[in-house]
Amino acid sequence: MDQTTVIEHTAQYVKKSCEGDSSGHDWWHIYRVWQTALHIGREERADLFVVQLAALLHDIADWKFHDGDDTVGPPMARSWLEGLGVDEATIAHVCAIIGDLSFKGAGVTSLMKSLEGMVVQDADRLDALGAIGIARAFAYGGFKGREMHNPERKPGRHESFEQYKQGAGPTINHFYEKLLLLKDRMNTQTARRVAEERHRFMEEYLERFFKEWKGE
Repeated sequence: MDQTTVIEHTAQYVKKSCEGDSSGHDWWHIYRVWQTALHIGREERADLFVVQLAALLHDIADWKFHDGDDTVGPPMARSWLEGLGVDEATIAHVCAIIGDLSFKGAGVTSLMKSLEGMVVQDADRLDALGAIGIARAFAYGGFKGREMHNPERKPGRHESFEQYKQGAGPTINHFYEKLLLLKDRMNTQTARRVAEERHRFMEEYLERFFKEWKGE
């Protein structure tokens, strides 16, 4: 099976698996990450076959929907890619990216081991910034039944992945626990340029949010 057909089959598979999602991790999140990763990958001269497969499969079994188990995704991706006859080197690379991709807490460094991993991680993190990032944050908070904001509950700094996975604070806290940290954790120059503007938009949004919260 040629690479184009593998990508097409994988996109169809992921789209079907995401049907009905209302948490902000739907097909359109995957699609945006896929297209953003393609753009960054071209700019950074990465292997676009690996980039596209990892972008499409990066949330195939997100730990947030598997009781905190972050080991489910790579085996599922491997099973799918083996079924398509993808070569072992590509499968191993894609699975390594999926395994290392997630944000794991403010106090945890998540270093990617390849350029392709850096590209996909940047694309995923860019989708957590800006107008769409704000919308996704509140969609996920509502999905999990969390408060929008509670001034009596302060943001925390998670020093381990386990602490981060157990966090269940209001959605506004998530901006300080993760979203506002992402700009300075981009891997590629291409992503850093995009992140700057999206980060500023979130800061402006929060300023307006707190004004309205106080009735101003």
